[in-house]
Amino acid sequence: MQYTIGVDIGTYESKGVLVDADGQIIAMASGPHKMIVPQPGWAEHRPDQDWWGDFKTITQRLLADSGVPLKDVVAVGCSAIGPCMLPVNAGGQPLMNGVLYGVDTRAMAQIAELTDQIGGKVVLDRCGNALTSQSVGPKILWLKQERPEVYEQTAKILTSTSYIVHKLTGEYVIDHHTAAGFSPLYDADKQDWCFDLAPQIARPDMLPRLLWSSEIAGHVTPAAASETGLAEGTPIIAGTIDAAAEALSVGVRKTGDMMMMYGSTIFTILLTETRVRDPRLWYAPWLFPSQHAAMAGLATSGTLTHWFRDQFARELPISDAFPTLVAEAENTPPGANGLLFLPYFSGERTPIHDPLAKGAFFGLNLTHTRADMFRAVIEGIAFGTNHVVETYRDINAAPSRLFAVGGGTKNSLWLQTTSDITGIDQTLCEKTVGASYGDALLARIGIGGSQVSEIVQWNPVTSTTIATQHNAYDARYRLFRRLYEQTKDIARDLG
Repeated sequence: MQYTIGVDIGTYESKGVLVDADGQIIAMASGPHKMIVPQPGWAEHRPDQDWWGDFKTITQRLLADSGVPLKDVVAVGCSAIGPCMLPVNAGGQPLMNGVLYGVDTRAMAQIAELTDQIGGKVVLDRCGNALTSQSVGPKILWLKQERPEVYEQTAKILTSTSYIVHKLTGEYVIDHHTAAGFSPLYDADKQDWCFDLAPQIARPDMLPRLLWSSEIAGHVTPAAASETGLAEGTPIIAGTIDAAAEALSVGVRKTGDMMMMYGSTIFTILLTETRVRDPRLWYAPWLFPSQHAAMAGLATSGTLTHWFRDQFARELPISDAFPTLVAEAENTPPGANGLLFLPYFSGERTPIHDPLAKGAFFGLNLTHTRADMFRAVIEGIAFGTNHVVETYRDINAAPSRLFAVGGGTKNSLWLQTTSDITGIDQTLCEKTVGASYGDALLARIGIGGSQVSEIVQWNPVTSTTIATQHNAYDARYRLFRRLYEQTKDIARDLG
């Protein structure tokens, strides 16, 4: 029997699976880590502890727990949060913590500078994405301007996945899907790096080699074999961003398919026939040639439910907290007894791209309870999600199938409320492991052992959440939109 391993490094947790050729999970492992917030607007990980350290630990546990002979592990795939920005020196050693994706808003001055220099329309046309907190290019410029001593030592700029692949193989590579987040350094039509728009950001030799996600990046080195337990010479694919691998894991493979990932953030990926051009959304080539993806992501989602639990349910055991909060909120009617909630606790990404947006409860009175407030949090996240869905509809790219995935799908209230507010039924598959499962399939595709279509057999559909109360939320959603518009100036003045 031949086996593949998939490992995913998330914002707060890493997961791994070892699967056989039929997609059956033989072993699973996971472990938590923290997101570092050195100051408001910043978000970081420690590359050696949180990325490489988690990868090593999880791989060792998978091999030990499964008892599979090393020679039978035929390929390994990895995904991670992204796009991130990590400068490394000539020896591949990190020069600072990894700067995370759009939740890190430190480069707002550089975004404005580059947009003014290049022109927003030019950036969107050439790169496929407006410059936002999700863009890596401005963060590299921030490094050059604010940490010049680090920039001078920088030999390569990596992202989270490419750092792990480098540690495994010694190669510096990045997949096209992730690279599209490096605006204004990636040309969307040519599908190649470009340096003419902002040559001051980085030298051409500072960026990794471009590959498609399932292409073999290299093979496990002797040093990596001793650290991970993998056999020397095991093929390693280029890998990708966690959300893309998660989409693949539940069967997103055709034009019109959309994944909605319920994690620390809500993230959506819609496969399209041609490239979508809209500054409110993100664009990237898909994992394979000739396919395209239009993406969106909220800044805080599951993170908010954890925040609420930690602040308002401290008396409850951790294992009981969410079931109790959900049960309480389910006894509160839709509309949370007149409460509105803005979920912008880390600013907001798509579609408003406002790093200065603020979170808020609005409409509180002395009759409101914890149950009302938790329901308002869930509805606020779902309203933000509906704003994204409306944006897809605005550009005539409404999804034909929606696959829900991620830890948040275990929250029945969140899932049902999202379907009710968006008016979209959501399909759930048998396995909810997520990105690491998609990584295992990508690894098998990389060595020619599987086709993308096999995911249908690997992970069959088991249930559907039906939208039942869409009209009940329509007026409330309009108030949600108005609340942001009428308070955003106050939010900016607050800093």
